[in-house]
Amino acid sequence: MSTNEILKACFTLVGASEEKMVEIFKLGGFTLNPKTLSGYLKPKDDKEFLDCGYEALGSFLDGLIIYKRGESNKKSIDEDVRLNNNLILKKLRIAYELKEVDLYAIFDSVDIDISKGELSSLFRKEGHKNYRACPNSILQLFLEGLIICEEGVNL
Repeated sequence: MSTNEILKACFTLVGASEEKMVEIFKLGGFTLNPKTLSGYLKPKDDKEFLDCGYEALGSFLDGLIIYKRGESNKKSIDEDVRLNNNLILKKLRIAYELKEVDLYAIFDSVDIDISKGELSSLFRKEGHKNYRACPNSILQLFLEGLIICEEGVNL
């Protein structure tokens, strides 16, 4: 999945206006104007399409955590971590305060039967012996399931 596709799914998920999305980016430490956001949300073949990139998406997800949960009192360790599908899952899990049972419901809503071991392997640190890289298909289905669950029941 491209960063723009993930951002579009988050736009649907949040159900916010473009103005609110710009505010969420700002909460994550990334300032952009509404025209740039509009370019991120355009189809890839549109002449006004802009590539979102991992830095912008990561900032948006950090802002989403603050938007949904409020500021954290914990000191963050400023590590240079490359955003990947596993980290995107983790940030969404944190933002929506998803418990294991919620994750099963989300995957169940898109007809994915996932075991406890498979699920926990997606949230392990890279380098852990039980770490499993999250494929694009799982991330895409997770986002679809999260949208379905958010529309049906407020998690």
